[in-house]
Amino acid sequence: MIRIFLSIAYLLFSICAVSQSITQNFPLSFTVQVSNPLNASRDNVLIFISNDQLKKKVNGFNSNAFVVMDGAKEIPSQFNSHDNDYPGIVFVLDALAAKESKSILVRYNSTGLVKHNYTKRTQAELAHKEGGKFENREYIGGTFKNVDFLRVPPEHKDHSWFIRYEGPGWESDKVGYRFYLDQRNATDVFGKKISEMVLQNVGLDGFDSYHNLQPWGMDVMKVGKSLGVGSIGSVVNGTAVRVEKTDSVNCRIVENGNVYSSILTNYYGWQINNQKSDLHSRISIHAGTRLSHQQITVSGNPENISTGLVKDKAVPLQTNKGNDKQWAFMATYGKQSLNTDGLGLAVLFNPKDVIEFMNDENSHIVKLKPTKGKLEYYFLAAWVGEPGGIQDEKQFMEYLNTVAMELSNPVKVEIQKTK
Repeated sequence: MIRIFLSIAYLLFSICAVSQSITQNFPLSFTVQVSNPLNASRDNVLIFISNDQLKKKVNGFNSNAFVVMDGAKEIPSQFNSHDNDYPGIVFVLDALAAKESKSILVRYNSTGLVKHNYTKRTQAELAHKEGGKFENREYIGGTFKNVDFLRVPPEHKDHSWFIRYEGPGWESDKVGYRFYLDQRNATDVFGKKISEMVLQNVGLDGFDSYHNLQPWGMDVMKVGKSLGVGSIGSVVNGTAVRVEKTDSVNCRIVENGNVYSSILTNYYGWQINNQKSDLHSRISIHAGTRLSHQQITVSGNPENISTGLVKDKAVPLQTNKGNDKQWAFMATYGKQSLNTDGLGLAVLFNPKDVIEFMNDENSHIVKLKPTKGKLEYYFLAAWVGEPGGIQDEKQFMEYLNTVAMELSNPVKVEIQKTK
């Protein structure tokens, strides 16, 4: 009994000491009210406090020295200083109960720099070879180096051996993705068997070794000539045309954070049906989610921007047209992975953007209409090999309906008061 009492006393003392240290290091604070409008619980909730909100309501906020607290618990967070779509404080709440409203305290110091050692739960990376040279369309020699920016050389095509796993990659603790940074510009999936970050090691033990099951997982989807999962295209004469013919392309790793990561790709002079458009694609992911968020800006007012899923004859398509309470989606589930086991694929989009659902030889397609050159949608993959993952079609569809409802009913975030 005495040991238990001493243990509790020591724990309380430690908590008080940590709390006092946080107060001393971050003497200023403000409160953020986070509210779940749904009559249902939600987990791994992305919370975003924009830089504009901070400038208007918080005096002297220092993005280099702050901490986010849920009661006595410190929540891993980051400040996005480069992502123009999500500039500000980003963190993820483990859960919000139905109709729950929670007060979160953000403490900060008006000066200084404080670095935090949080577990990395997202990643974005891009690696290409240096020290070799192109011979015709193949890169000979050289070693891979991670970079934050790449202007794609005109010699680079598919299987040039120039870019590690053929394009940029991004991942959460649930799943990984990549897209081919060449004339294909299609998105593929890395199924993960572990929650740790893995992309930094993919493709180093043989250029395409990831097509075979590894201890961390594998490439689980065959893209071919299809839209893969959530790839950008446009329907021309009844066929989805990916972003294939361009004047130039560059790609930047914008954020590579512990809880949020994003990639910006600029396609200049995309030729669509005898018209050229400039297309800017920002893909992001946050901790604890399977969802990739695709945000598009496009010039030239194209008739449609389309996306979709690879077509597998053995796996039927399911669609939901959505309503004012739920986003629309298209989805497939079945033994369609390269490991011949369960894989769910889906794209989710705002019902107001939908022109029509259709198919071509390779893809299930949804045609979408940008508004003032802007469009957003989400895509995801759920592999049965994922730790604690979705195991069957019923679970997958229940999960999708939940996600569609959450997208239509985002959490409310409001700065309330400062101290």
